[in-house]
Amino acid sequence: MKEADPHLPIVCGLYRFSLDNGPGIRTTVFLKGCPLACRWCHNPEAMSPEPEIFFRKTRCLGCGGCVKICPRQAIEMRRNTVFLHRQRCDGCGRCARVCPSLALQAVGSQEPAAELVELLLRDLTFFEVSGGGVTFSGGEATMHGEYLAEVLGLLKSQGIHTALQTSGFFEPVFFEAELLPRLDLVFFDLKLFSATEHRRWTGRSNDRILANFERLARLAPERLRPRIPLVPGATACKENLAALATFLRRCGFTVATLLPWFPGGREKRRALGRPAARGLSHEPMQRAEEDELRTFFNRCLTKKSTDP
Repeated sequence: MKEADPHLPIVCGLYRFSLDNGPGIRTTVFLKGCPLACRWCHNPEAMSPEPEIFFRKTRCLGCGGCVKICPRQAIEMRRNTVFLHRQRCDGCGRCARVCPSLALQAVGSQEPAAELVELLLRDLTFFEVSGGGVTFSGGEATMHGEYLAEVLGLLKSQGIHTALQTSGFFEPVFFEAELLPRLDLVFFDLKLFSATEHRRWTGRSNDRILANFERLARLAPERLRPRIPLVPGATACKENLAALATFLRRCGFTVATLLPWFPGGREKRRALGRPAARGLSHEPMQRAEEDELRTFFNRCLTKKSTDP
């Protein structure tokens, strides 16, 4: 069995034929691990950089194969189904490899940079005919800076368009020296302008995020694409959108993307043994409310300093 390499991140998702993560047909690579802990995250499996196991109880056949193979006695049988002691589990994945019903699944796998690029190059024809390429996401892909720089360098040597989706919480010197020269686009998520609210909802202040956006707005405005998730009860309020619009205008931007939010992370949280996110709606925003906020935000974003 292949042992885990502590120097390699976990690729927790590789989605082909994506049409909404940059121009053309793209393959999106999700790297596991994020410095933020956004309550609304729809990729909760990408929060921790550590190995994890999905367990979907309704799929369990009660065969007991996982109980026998687990080296840490983290699994036991209870009423003809398994119970996973997550505090004992180290995410080694042995249980997932013997599970016939996929009730137990390892979250992602480790891929050396050259091997990941080899996988990505299988889609080269689609990139070439559509003007597409590869987008890196997470989690926060910049947490694995040296690995990401190596993969980006290999892709650029093949002439492949590259993009990054980021929370903006990264070390700027390394980013600007090693990552930015290898990136064609940077999709930069701005969530909340208030530092207090940002810490409340994500666990971190946004000081570094706003400073990094301002630096990139000066260094590479043509590659920077600001985005704001519309999360009901959190980011999707006029006070926050007006403040972010003012900030973006000050940085020279009159265009930004508002991203609709869907509660798609709930089932994955359950499969990871995590509690449901507190303080969030279980339903997506109504279309009329979303349209009203979009109109308000765009008006704020394009308002001239002389406007009332």
